[in-house]
Amino acid sequence: MAEEINIQTPYITLGQLLKQANVTETGGQAKWYLRENTVLVNQEPDDRRGRKLYPGDIVAVPSGERFVINGMGATD
Repeated sequence: MAEEINIQTPYITLGQLLKQANVTETGGQAKWYLRENTVLVNQEPDDRRGRKLYPGDIVAVPSGERFVINGMGATD
């Protein structure tokens, strides 16, 4: 089951998500992590820590963890 990541903003970057989900501790580690590991965003590989993630996006990391972005109170 995917862990929900709640955001109060329109989007979160992939690097911020990795830090918030405790996959990495810093932005520098996120950059290294993305270079060394295959991270899937909506089932497609992505290595850009600045990649914008929006509510409904799903991120999967090599450890098997999955994260779904959940917008809090967003109405589009």
